[in-house]
Amino acid sequence: MPEPTEILRIAFQRVADYPHNPIIKEDKIRENIGYIVECLSNRSAVRVLMSCCLAKVHNSTFDIRKPYTEIGDSDCFSGRTYDEQYITAFIHKNNLPCNNTTAFLTPAWRNRNETLTRNLRIAGKPPLLYAKILELLDAVYTNHISTEDILAETIRLLILIRNERQNRINALTEALSKTKEGMPLSSESIIKLIEQHISLPHTSRLPVLLITAAYRAAQSLLQEKVLDLQSHNAADTKTGALGDVEITLINDAQVITVYEMKDKKITREDIEIALQKIVSINNTLDNYIFITTKEIDLEVKNYALSLYEETGGIEFALLDCIGFVRHYLHLFHRLRSDFLEEYQSLILSEPESSVSQPVKEAFLSMRQAMETD
Repeated sequence: MPEPTEILRIAFQRVADYPHNPIIKEDKIRENIGYIVECLSNRSAVRVLMSCCLAKVHNSTFDIRKPYTEIGDSDCFSGRTYDEQYITAFIHKNNLPCNNTTAFLTPAWRNRNETLTRNLRIAGKPPLLYAKILELLDAVYTNHISTEDILAETIRLLILIRNERQNRINALTEALSKTKEGMPLSSESIIKLIEQHISLPHTSRLPVLLITAAYRAAQSLLQEKVLDLQSHNAADTKTGALGDVEITLINDAQVITVYEMKDKKITREDIEIALQKIVSINNTLDNYIFITTKEIDLEVKNYALSLYEETGGIEFALLDCIGFVRHYLHLFHRLRSDFLEEYQSLILSEPESSVSQPVKEAFLSMRQAMETD
């Protein structure tokens, strides 16, 4: 049997050229897969389904219902291993609309040691999602359906969603390009656009992109650059990063400024954690800046100011997100359009798990409305 990477490649090629042609003819099976793939409120199940199918195709002796080695049977396997080692790379390579991280660390799927039978009750929402994936695993177990067909059908539907989403983005981008030929937006209009956009649900990644866009637009003037951003879900302790955005001089790898974004009030404990990170890697910074979308507590702000001498010259500051961007746009007024283009590019290039499709489409629609006005 081919290796997992080759199995995925074959399944992808099977459906890539004609994604509108279903692989599975049985309505019930096809509808169950469609529900799992298209469920926007819970994206874990589609990765579980692909991981279990991949393992079963790779080793036919596995019981597709046993993706936990803790079960202890000879026919169980590590679904998390297949998910992390093969599914992650596969969805990234083909830009498929799935979460970036393994499904087996989400509450419903982690720390289990039981067979995923049809009558199992898994706590999670929506309940129907879990019922449908258990039905599909049982259908494979009872030889009612081919594992290869379920895997290919799942990939086919993911390709359709990917293409449909990209087509919508392309249409919105094209419509926007036709409205940008007049006078560029003012700094305050850009601020209004950003305020409206970050007020939407599930936009915690946007402050990171705002700061990154600001430095990219002004890089040649500042002689400073932004290091590559880490994944939205990656912990600093795992990546070795000091914060969400790290700034270096253009010709020097030494980090001189760190930004950490908080979608909540900044606390003294947040600052203490930052101090521990700095000490742990023996790094000397110029600035460690917290950016928040919430109210800034004066006592915490004063504590941050008091650390300058204690840290040997590192400035700690707490800044309001919109206030930072407003000052930046007026300071670099002639770069305001460059900033906006950088920000849009960052939004559109972020994976679905960081910036969702609705948030991306909303920005393009809001900007077009602003440019038209």
